[in-house]
Amino acid sequence: MLKQKRMDTRHRLAVFASGNGSNFEAIAAACADGRLDAQVVLLVCDRPGAYVCSRAERLGVETFVFRPKEYASKEAYEAEIVRMLDERGVELVCLAGYMRILSRVMLDAYGGRIVNIHPSLLPAFKGAHAIRDAFEYGVKVYGVTVHYVNDELDGGKIIAQRAFDYTGTDAEELEAMVHAVEHPLYVEAVAGLLAAGDR
Repeated sequence: MLKQKRMDTRHRLAVFASGNGSNFEAIAAACADGRLDAQVVLLVCDRPGAYVCSRAERLGVETFVFRPKEYASKEAYEAEIVRMLDERGVELVCLAGYMRILSRVMLDAYGGRIVNIHPSLLPAFKGAHAIRDAFEYGVKVYGVTVHYVNDELDGGKIIAQRAFDYTGTDAEELEAMVHAVEHPLYVEAVAGLLAAGDR
């Protein structure tokens, strides 16, 4: 369950990302224009130089950028991340193209408060290459899933899904269509979770 909202502030979100960061920006923009009664208080990125860091700088979002190999273990860097989340009063963690599987350190600290967006209609096409896998399989209905994160890869409880038809043969066009669905769906799903936490 979400923690109760503080009386003097909006909900506090952290976003984890590894790459381009378009879903991060969609969430941050929704916070800025009031579609989300929230603020992104921290971006966590495991790839120094990733474009998402430039987006965060432009939007004035604090970042924690790290190199996993500089830590003794996944548990070690996740312990540091948990400390930073706790210090900032983070209520909900949104994975947005974060290409690392979480350990029990994160799951024990924030279990039930970590969500992810995945570019397929789960449980079909789990894993890091979902769009490509679905395209090569030849499906005609694609989609996006927002789900809770647990210790099973792309296996947590589904929060929201949206499907669309595509019968073309252009992989880049398909990927653009997936992103066009992802951005509003993620914002709507997060808004619903935050509203439920206020009840």
